[in-house]
Amino acid sequence: MTTVYRNGRFFVGEAESQTPNGPFSACMVVTNDLIEHIGGEPDLIVTQAIENGASVSDMQGRVVIPGFIDGHMHFLLLGLALRKIDLGTCKNMDDISAKIKSYAKANPSLPRILCHGWEQPTTNGMALASMLDPIDERPMFIDAKDLHSTWCNTAALNELDVESMEDPIGGKIHRDEQGRPSGLLSEAAAVTLVWPHVARVTPLEDRIKALREAGRIYTHAGYTGMVEMAMDENAWAGLQLLRSRESLPFRVAAHWLISPSDDENVTLKQVDRAIELHEKFNADTSPALRITGIKIICDGVVDACTAALTQPYSSNGVSCSPLWTPKMLAPVVQKADSAGLQCALHAIGDAAIKNAIDVLESFGTPGRRHRIEHLELTSPEDAKRLGKAGITASVQPVHSDPAILRAWPKLLGETRCKRAFAYKKFLDEGAVLALGSDAPTAPHAPLSNLYCATTRRSAREPESLATTNEQYALPLATALAAATEGAAYSCFADAWTGRLRPGLKADFAVVDMSWTSEDLLKAQVCQTWFEGKKVYDCDDKSH
Repeated sequence: MTTVYRNGRFFVGEAESQTPNGPFSACMVVTNDLIEHIGGEPDLIVTQAIENGASVSDMQGRVVIPGFIDGHMHFLLLGLALRKIDLGTCKNMDDISAKIKSYAKANPSLPRILCHGWEQPTTNGMALASMLDPIDERPMFIDAKDLHSTWCNTAALNELDVESMEDPIGGKIHRDEQGRPSGLLSEAAAVTLVWPHVARVTPLEDRIKALREAGRIYTHAGYTGMVEMAMDENAWAGLQLLRSRESLPFRVAAHWLISPSDDENVTLKQVDRAIELHEKFNADTSPALRITGIKIICDGVVDACTAALTQPYSSNGVSCSPLWTPKMLAPVVQKADSAGLQCALHAIGDAAIKNAIDVLESFGTPGRRHRIEHLELTSPEDAKRLGKAGITASVQPVHSDPAILRAWPKLLGETRCKRAFAYKKFLDEGAVLALGSDAPTAPHAPLSNLYCATTRRSAREPESLATTNEQYALPLATALAAATEGAAYSCFADAWTGRLRPGLKADFAVVDMSWTSEDLLKAQVCQTWFEGKKVYDCDDKSH
């Protein structure tokens, strides 16, 4: 079956931005699930296709772009977060208490109270179980917005049974003066204790429903692919079962989460599991759902003062060390690389970023497309090294939103803040840029992400004129390419998707927008097409 899509502005890539028509062509021809032709009107191929019986689809002057690919997200965590109380609008402890009490009263049969979106400044950095205990007696787990810590009440701490537990490598169970857990679990304590526990106590059918809902909102947002950045057994089992039950209108490339250990054999066994799954689920055997690499969380986050910096934090004089030292990283990266896996290293602070680049330079095979996630506070020297080392810069512009960075000048000092989120510099130095959202730590909507990338203004507070380092803003065509082609390249999906180009899959989104960065928050995804089939239409209420 052949369809001619016409009367649209078809984005054909950043490289064509300087041509007379800009980065657009006038029409597209799709046969079955593949793009056959991109061209202008009048166009001989288009005319012949119509004469031969092709159907015609009117794009009504809208912009047609490759399907978005989220270069960094957390699938099951997002699905579960959709079912949790969102504390993102809470300004103080009174707001938090009121919101949880209202929800708890309306849901008396729930065995646990699950929340997300808590920001540490709203409670003046305090996270004590005693602050939550009067609200409800059920176990209460509150995820920080950045997902790097969880605030628990006493019932939740007891359910986790952490009182006699030692701190996991790379994490901390915060304790009071008597040595009892005080309520906060940070870094690896949240990732290796809370995440799997909440997933385990969530019935499998509920996990599948959560995954289905996460997939639905992604399809509605114009996504046709995701790079999952914290895959584990719980999420993998759910996705496999969901995929066996129904056809999914997107592809998932997953990185297996590797937890730190002081026993190298324990760490390497986790890599063995990723290798085992990759051998069975890879681009050749299972392009729709595959294991493409491993994920290592090398440091924490700036807001919690756990991102690893080369100089101490301005606020407290603490110089936080990386969660993974180069000595710990080297054998893991070397083993994964030798097995053909990509390595994705979470590195936010300049000390962690330097370690990540050093190890990838030393043990990474050229062409493997290893990547560093976040890159929020990079030194000028290391910003230059990314391109030379062939490292993909996997970034999330929504994290640069000025509305969530108000504490940074106090935490880091004005001088360091001026080199934060240096995306354009990475690009200028030759690195491939892949855009993602890091949902659910941030909104998943790709158009808001592009707004932050191109204006450096706030998508959360669009009335504000505050910016974050405007000198690093990306042109719109560049940002869109990074959110599609760049993200596809980052996971070796560029062989079949990421561009509107003959021979690639007909994965695309139809967007009602003006081609200006300033109007991106007004833009609307109207349709999503996956492999030549319409999988979302804003005018179809059945979606």
